[in-house]
Amino acid sequence: MSTGWIIALIVIVAAVVVVAAVLTSRARGHGGGRSLKRRFGPEYDRTVARHDGDTKAAERELSARVERHGDLRVRPLEAAERERFEARWTAVQERFVDSPREAVAEADRLLAELAGARGFPHDGQYEDQLDALSVHHGHHVHGYRRVHRAAHAPVDGAPESRASTEELRASLVEARDLFEDLLTPAPADAAPAERTASTRRADGHTSHLPWALNRRQTKES
Repeated sequence: MSTGWIIALIVIVAAVVVVAAVLTSRARGHGGGRSLKRRFGPEYDRTVARHDGDTKAAERELSARVERHGDLRVRPLEAAERERFEARWTAVQERFVDSPREAVAEADRLLAELAGARGFPHDGQYEDQLDALSVHHGHHVHGYRRVHRAAHAPVDGAPESRASTEELRASLVEARDLFEDLLTPAPADAAPAERTASTRRADGHTSHLPWALNRRQTKES
């Protein structure tokens, strides 16, 4: 075989390898996008919107979160710990009626503490904690973001920059979903009776956390 034929074969083989690599990369990219959508839920769409519709940039960010926090081992809570957190959340709800802003600030601290107790980053690492929570609780993590923003909204600034009582209430309602997610033991961690109660809550038939807030009860602050 002449040198020319050998060179031509090498070029053809190289071209085939390049095309195969491109097609494989695209296939993985599409599959990865679907996987990220399933994992992050509404957080996927929020990240795309924050990147002005740039899906690739959003998926790079979300993939980086999974890379950093996907292997995080969540620590189960003892029954007594769950009861203490549950009692504190009930107290937050009751406090909201008279002191909405203080109650939301306490809910923000309580979520950070509960996430830390479950093994997520803590000690003031809000952004890192939020990213880790989004990897494991993507469908409800926005409630934490909302309550954190509301808790840190200026009180003495312009009216449009201050959170209204209704906004505070809505943020607390949404944050409760993440709180219950963090509080509820995984099936592998729960005792049989706890697994039954957890299943009922997941099906929407039972909620172990009462919620009594309504617009008429709440006082403006």
